[in-house]
Amino acid sequence: MTFPRISSALYRLGLLGSLLFGAGLAQAQTPGSGGPAPTDPVSPTEVPLDGGASLLLAAGVGLGLRRLRRRRVSAE
Repeated sequence: MTFPRISSALYRLGLLGSLLFGAGLAQAQTPGSGGPAPTDPVSPTEVPLDGGASLLLAAGVGLGLRRLRRRRVSAE
């Protein structure tokens, strides 16, 4: 069984429709969804920022070193 080729415009229209339909189904959590309740309004709930930030920093350093090495090799 062979399937007819879908044109690019029809493919894009279907993709856009599915994204819009999916965005309508996605909803944020309500305040009573079981998350941690703040005990003291002065100090908000703490969130660690180091996990992903250090990995992104290490990846950026690695990428920069790789590009510098490639420039040095191509210049010689």
